[in-house]
Amino acid sequence: MAFSVIHFLKPLPTNNYMNQTIRISKAEFIDLEEILALQKKAYLSEAAIYDDYSIPPLHQTLPSIQKEYEDAYVLKAVTLDNQIVGSVRLTIHDGYAIIWKLIVDDRFQNLGIARKLLTEIEAIGKQKVSRLELFTGFRSEKNIHIYTSTGYKEFKREQLTDKVTLVYLEKFV
Repeated sequence: MAFSVIHFLKPLPTNNYMNQTIRISKAEFIDLEEILALQKKAYLSEAAIYDDYSIPPLHQTLPSIQKEYEDAYVLKAVTLDNQIVGSVRLTIHDGYAIIWKLIVDDRFQNLGIARKLLTEIEAIGKQKVSRLELFTGFRSEKNIHIYTSTGYKEFKREQLTDKVTLVYLEKFV
C-alpha cells in the first residue's frame, strides 16, 4: 500500500532520559520485527492495568504483523540514532478508518510523541474517509484522555475478556 513519507523533526522537551529529535515516517517491512518487540513491551503496562496477560497484542507473531502491513498504513517514530520509539497503524474500511496499536516506548512517554503519531495517522485517514475510529481498554485513562482531548467521542463498549472491556471512540473529519 503506497503513501507519502511524513517527516517530523523537532527537539523534544528534556526529560530524565534524554533530549531527542524524533522523526515520524512510514514504517518499512524491515521495521516490523522492531515494532512488534516495542508493541509487546508497551502492552505489558496495559496488561498490568487489567491483570490480564492474554491480551492479543502481547501474543501477536511476526508473520501476523507482516500480513497486517499489507493492508495497513504503519507509521513509526524514530530517534536520530534510528531507534524506533513509537508506532501506529490505520486500516481503511467501508466508509471509515480504524486507528490502532498506538504505542510509545515508556522511556519516551509524556513528550508528545503519541499525539504526533495520532495527528499524522489521522491526516492519512482524513484523505480517505470522513470517520475515524479507535479503541482502548476502559481502565486505560491516559489513552482515553489523549483520545478525548483530540476530539474523539465514545460510541460503544465491548467486553473483550472477563477483565477487559474495550471503549470505542470516533471522530468525524
